[in-house]
Amino acid sequence: MQSFNVHTGLVAPIDRANVDTDLIIPKQFLKSIRRAGFGPNLFDSLRYLDEGQPDQDCSSRPLNPDFVLNAQRYAGASILLARQNFGCGSSREHAPWALEDFGIRVIIAPSFADIFFNNCFKNGLLPIVIEAEIVESLFAVTGANEGYSLTVDLPAQEVRGPEGLRIPFEVDSFRKHCLLNGLDDIGLTLEESARIRDFEAAHLKRWPWLDRQTA
Repeated sequence: MQSFNVHTGLVAPIDRANVDTDLIIPKQFLKSIRRAGFGPNLFDSLRYLDEGQPDQDCSSRPLNPDFVLNAQRYAGASILLARQNFGCGSSREHAPWALEDFGIRVIIAPSFADIFFNNCFKNGLLPIVIEAEIVESLFAVTGANEGYSLTVDLPAQEVRGPEGLRIPFEVDSFRKHCLLNGLDDIGLTLEESARIRDFEAAHLKRWPWLDRQTA
């Protein structure tokens, strides 16, 4: 998993509440568990004018000119500004996979659905909860200023912007540790590989008939 420390990126606003995971990555694209390759189908029903199909080449599909992520001013955005209850709906982990594959590293919203919120941390994304009034002001300034960027400092737990803007945010210490060190569930397990090997050796010494290699 990609680690997260300090990130500066262009902000793109998704100005709708209750964005569910089926909108983020529609169900027909859930056939793979490779974690990669979902970016072209992120927000598929909003992003394109036709209906997308699995394994379809998206490069020639007609784009929806009214969808924010298709606007040239938001090309390359890596910070998503959203409304309340972002990521609601089914628990599909493909949703953060699609966001990460598209290039999103940070999502700022007043609230998130719990399962989606947890899945973000397990896949290298940083979801930040900020008061609705502050999020509203960020929507206003993002819309008024083309090329608006923010810096997200995870060690300092702070969002920084132009003209001295500083917004503190809370993050669980364990999740912060995992993001800073790029540790997903597999990475956390591998950190204990020496202890696991010692346990297995002691276990097989006590019950050698369990060793399949000698059976």
